[in-house]
Amino acid sequence: MKVFKFGGASIKDADSFRNVASIIENFRGEQIVLIVSALGKTTNALEKITQAYFEGKENAGDLLNQLRDHHFNILKELFANQDDEIFDEVNNTFVEIDWILEEPAAEKYDYLYDQIVSIGEMVSTKMLAAFLNYKNVPVKWIDVRDCIATDNNYREGKVNWEITEQKISQKIPQLLNNQFVLTQGFLGGTSENFTTTLGREGSDYSASIFAYSLNAESVTIWKDVAGVLNADPRYFPDAVKIDHLSYHEAIEMTYYGATVIHPKTIKPLQNKDIPLYVKCFLDYKNEGTVITSECDVSKLPPVLVHKQNQILISITPKDFSFIAEDNLSHIFSVFSTAGVKISLMQNSAVSFSVCADLNEKIAPLIIALKNSYTTLVNENLDLLTIRHYTQDVIDKYAAGKNIFLEQKSRHTVQLVMKMN
Repeated sequence: MKVFKFGGASIKDADSFRNVASIIENFRGEQIVLIVSALGKTTNALEKITQAYFEGKENAGDLLNQLRDHHFNILKELFANQDDEIFDEVNNTFVEIDWILEEPAAEKYDYLYDQIVSIGEMVSTKMLAAFLNYKNVPVKWIDVRDCIATDNNYREGKVNWEITEQKISQKIPQLLNNQFVLTQGFLGGTSENFTTTLGREGSDYSASIFAYSLNAESVTIWKDVAGVLNADPRYFPDAVKIDHLSYHEAIEMTYYGATVIHPKTIKPLQNKDIPLYVKCFLDYKNEGTVITSECDVSKLPPVLVHKQNQILISITPKDFSFIAEDNLSHIFSVFSTAGVKISLMQNSAVSFSVCADLNEKIAPLIIALKNSYTTLVNENLDLLTIRHYTQDVIDKYAAGKNIFLEQKSRHTVQLVMKMN
């Protein structure tokens, strides 16, 4: 049994749907669970709809209609019969958002976010399942909310592994009889039957949850790149593909912000020694990258992770006392309450510096910190992490930059800097 995950870029238009069908056709007869994301850019569009609705703006309905039309335009290219039941099914799924928009926003933002944004995966998977069956590739569509159980932590649902493993192991194997099983990534369900999401880009994580619960042979993540690269080619044109990574190295990369794999994906696979393949959906025969328990670290190139839009916060006790354990405990509590994740931290005798993503959670965090500490802020910075660095590589990418903070260990160096 194998698990395949297809992201939004793999089903962004009608030709992409046809390409996915041609890939899956090559695995006919195998037992495969397909985990599928929303259509390319759909989650971003649904986030805008959620924000507009929450703020009481009048354009939320118009934005939804534009998104709905985009999905229908793809369906019209895929199905010769415009009366196919999938058109009604997709429309009825979008109507769930219409119902929400009819009333003023009365729930918390994170709850509303999950109920609205999750519709992207529900629609895309229904479309792909219908198209595959239309092309005589037998597929059984299932609702992932009946499989992955989470708590009520909306936008970052915590998986109840015991219940989830039981549900998946009992439900899925009996369905894999001369057909594929297709379900949604990114989503889970609470005990009260509300929808949760697993964190942005969480479909990779969904694939590893299914693989773990089914003791799968392998997981394959299909992307628009040749495999795992040592750097983002948008920023580093000389990026190269890495053929083989260990779970440990992959976890380090995702921890520092590499976006090729969702950070939570690796650990469940490592626990059961399930290989993870990252392959290109434009060339399915290409070997891509494989991630297993061990790799030859000496053969790895320097790995560069570039994060933009960072903020550096320097925190000092107002009475100029030392930064001690009680200060740190309180500071971490403030960050936790604000929901701000720390990208890098460094302390001296009298100050504690933190680098984090600059987003909507930062303003209330700064207010909370200033109640107890003198707080200095530098915004719009970049964080460059270099794993398996050499001094030549550091010099190359630090040249001409204003370095605000540097942190170096045996294997990794991090630079908080201002790009010129």
